[in-house]
Amino acid sequence: MRQGILGLLRAAGDSYLSGEEIAEKLGVSRTAVWKHINELKAAGYNIESQARNGYKLVGAPDRLLPEVIGHGLGNKIIGSNIVAFEDIASTNTEAKRLAAQGSPDGTIVVAESQNTGKGRLDRSFFCPKGGIWFSVILKPDFLPQEAPKCTLMAAVAIAEAMEKVGLKAGIKWPNDILYQGRKLVGILTEMSAEIDRINYVVIGMGINAIIDPKIFPEDIKEKAGSMSMFLGDFDRVAFFQEVLRRLEVHYLDVRRRGFAGVLESWRRLSITLGESINVLGINETFAGEAVDIDEDGALLVKPEGSEEIRKVYAGDVSIRPRK
Repeated sequence: MRQGILGLLRAAGDSYLSGEEIAEKLGVSRTAVWKHINELKAAGYNIESQARNGYKLVGAPDRLLPEVIGHGLGNKIIGSNIVAFEDIASTNTEAKRLAAQGSPDGTIVVAESQNTGKGRLDRSFFCPKGGIWFSVILKPDFLPQEAPKCTLMAAVAIAEAMEKVGLKAGIKWPNDILYQGRKLVGILTEMSAEIDRINYVVIGMGINAIIDPKIFPEDIKEKAGSMSMFLGDFDRVAFFQEVLRRLEVHYLDVRRRGFAGVLESWRRLSITLGESINVLGINETFAGEAVDIDEDGALLVKPEGSEEIRKVYAGDVSIRPRK
């Protein structure tokens, strides 16, 4: 009902639309229209009401609501189904639950805040209001061993969207996006699969969008950043829509021809390749030069004092200061 009312008000543009016209077009009572108009106003929509003239939509809220995100999005898959929360424990947890229950490919779970957001290695992730905390459900037909590269795909999509708003952010292998040394984005990919078949992939993405740096916890204050630190205020919803559009472009490309295009874009956007790094692996720590990523998304590293190339599939990487 709300979507229908918003569609009619948007189509009317600067003109007023009477409650009677809306009721007739939607096949409901004028009382129902009045009720839903008030709900839209409570949700943050600026709707003017005039006696004898009706209603006019003046503005939409800066809130991550399905009808706001979906308006003008234009995607066929990513965001075709949007589930939104004011606050949630974890969008990834909810997305996995929905995926197991049959939610379609491209479903988005988004929240204004998370209270138990998680990153890699079960680390906590600070997710206050003003960020963009979301998970996307994918149901691809590629093999399970390809799924970790979905993290690279998500990182490329977000970094490209940031480029469009003037932030030339870089991707630090495997899952962080940084700008001027500060982390703006974290990504966590999870999967349910059989031996030769993926049931679903859930990519969780946390974007520090419009967040006052003063509220960052002490332990991350020197490392974390937000987009608004560098851009000032900006249209959070429009930026999120661009992220979803870039995800759609790359997901369709991956389904058509594999991850070659994603890997090429990742290399262009990487701030890891060519740098001296420290690798904190599961069983060891070593220093070396990040040379490339291979077709599986593993980081290729030349250890110090060696000519061999080692593949790093998992672990933490820190970039060493240049001398």
